[in-house]
Amino acid sequence: MDSFDVIVIGGGLVGGAVGYGLARGGHRVAVLDEGDVAIRPSRGNFGLVWVQGKGHGRPEYARWSLKSARLWNDLAPELKDLTGVDTGHENRGGLLLHLSEEEFRASQELLNGIAASLDEGEYDIRFMNNNELCSMLPGLGPEVYGGSYSPHDGHANPLYLLRALHAGLLAKGGKYLPEHRAGRIEAAECGYRVITDHGTYSAGKIVLTAGFGNIDLGEMTGLKVPLVPSHGQLLVTERVRPFIDYPTNLVRQTREGSVMLGYTADDLGYDTGTRVEFLRDIAWRARKAFPLLGDVRVVRTWAALRTMTPDGFPVYEQSESHPGVFVASCHSGVTLAAAHALRYSRWVVDGAIPEDMRCFRSGRFDVQTAA
Repeated sequence: MDSFDVIVIGGGLVGGAVGYGLARGGHRVAVLDEGDVAIRPSRGNFGLVWVQGKGHGRPEYARWSLKSARLWNDLAPELKDLTGVDTGHENRGGLLLHLSEEEFRASQELLNGIAASLDEGEYDIRFMNNNELCSMLPGLGPEVYGGSYSPHDGHANPLYLLRALHAGLLAKGGKYLPEHRAGRIEAAECGYRVITDHGTYSAGKIVLTAGFGNIDLGEMTGLKVPLVPSHGQLLVTERVRPFIDYPTNLVRQTREGSVMLGYTADDLGYDTGTRVEFLRDIAWRARKAFPLLGDVRVVRTWAALRTMTPDGFPVYEQSESHPGVFVASCHSGVTLAAAHALRYSRWVVDGAIPEDMRCFRSGRFDVQTAA
């Protein structure tokens, strides 16, 4: 039975980031992954490293997103130097675009509310009309009513990020074990045993990052992890000449030249099929924003499921009944990758969630239910 300091269960963006961070710190780490059959939110991720709009009603989450966006400027070059994999990260800022005055006013109220909950100057947002937006986005259409710009925002390639995290884990001496679905977790003298389809592994600490698998794994270890699937769809076009320098909520252009159009967030259970009516709406909004897309061919569409908690905020917690078992569940795997690698991994080593992050414990859902 192989023994490690920490076993991370789940090898997606969250598990890959935590595993890399632990191995980076010199700890013996194994990442157990279900493999390509797993539900991979990274497959349906728009690739935004995004701060705008995050943290309404929870300023701790706004600060956490801000911190991770800044840490990306350390993580991306570090991964490239170590693995040779370029995550495609750019931090020029990002734009929220709105096609109607109603959309714009609602967004303005939300963003101003988030800014008011933080320290002055901490949350940098600039609201812009169509003329101002056109100075940054020359191909923008006249039907865009207005938007907002934040220098905190950026984007990256989710699949390159996943590859870089796995490669970085291996380069730092960690183990990546695909097709090792964790079926059971048991207490052991050294800490815990994890029984998988292909063997049993032990470690002093466990981190649950298995997406929807955290529901059952959490029950085994005294953790409540309420999650619901969020169905998302995307479109991607053929490669075209560069025409957009900033990522937006409707359209972003990759370094390779293809254009990502997205995205949706719908309650369709665990259905991973595409819905034509939703794809049509994505394409309609993207073409309204950038009319030149009317002459560009869509080459692929797809859908994926994202893990979402009932209130949209993460669950970060250490089990009281099973000390040393941690959970990390969230839907912002790209934005929070840097914070998971460079901060959350330290919490696991230290054996405690910081006081200012304990608002993300699952007990908050019991309070909401009682209320």
